[in-house]
Amino acid sequence: MSRSHGRTGDPPPLPEPLAVPVLDSHAHLDLMDVDVDEALAAARSVGIDVVVQVGVDLPSSRWSADVASRYDDVHAAVALHPNEAGRGAATDQALREVEQLAALPQVVAVGETGLDHFRTETPEGHRLQEESFRAHIAIAKRTGTALVIHDRDAHDDVVRVLLDEGAPERVVFHCFSGGAELARTCAEHGWWMSFAGPVTFKANDDLREAVQVAPTELLLVETDAPFLTPMPYRGRPNAPYLVPLTVRSLAATKRADLDELCAAIASNGRRAFAL
Repeated sequence: MSRSHGRTGDPPPLPEPLAVPVLDSHAHLDLMDVDVDEALAAARSVGIDVVVQVGVDLPSSRWSADVASRYDDVHAAVALHPNEAGRGAATDQALREVEQLAALPQVVAVGETGLDHFRTETPEGHRLQEESFRAHIAIAKRTGTALVIHDRDAHDDVVRVLLDEGAPERVVFHCFSGGAELARTCAEHGWWMSFAGPVTFKANDDLREAVQVAPTELLLVETDAPFLTPMPYRGRPNAPYLVPLTVRSLAATKRADLDELCAAIASNGRRAFAL
């Protein structure tokens, strides 16, 4: 299998460029079948001027920090993914290294961390995930970085842990997957909601309801590349240059002016990641 993780077919064509640049708040450049220079050049050509490169384990977190040190338009997030944590990866030594990486100047977030009750189903796996999540929250607080949350089929538990621990100042729900109720909770606490390709899928009316509820000042957009390619290219390889497809879907859902929404998302990204 290629690094595109089962995505097949040719890369989608370049979309119409955005007049006002925005950032891709969550991507995995290390998992794509193109080199970093090529991926960033394609992104810049359509108005994506910043990419947050996200680690999911120690090797990818080290890689993320390294690539962010070499590119001005790439910033890193580092963490042990909840599914890694559920398999026992969040050892004391591993968490110490995550904190060391999080303290680097090019690292702007701890994540993706959180809870995943879809791929990790056992009570023991859930316990290990929650312990890791709590540890990552503490690391984000100590390092003054944003917290990037992976939340899959675990909305209530994610919110419970955040409130138990006291959320960091800046929290981003990556690939927001809840409905209007979770959007209202995020809005109440000032947590950013980052929407990815699934908001463009026909069946996901609940996501579009969440977009309508979400305050514009708390909206972000992402690809989660190479995953979650937006329509009309679902199933093909995703990349940061496809952000404009999702942004246009958000603008249509909110009945917002595209340029004004892009300006708001760009401002939100700078605030969320202290850029």
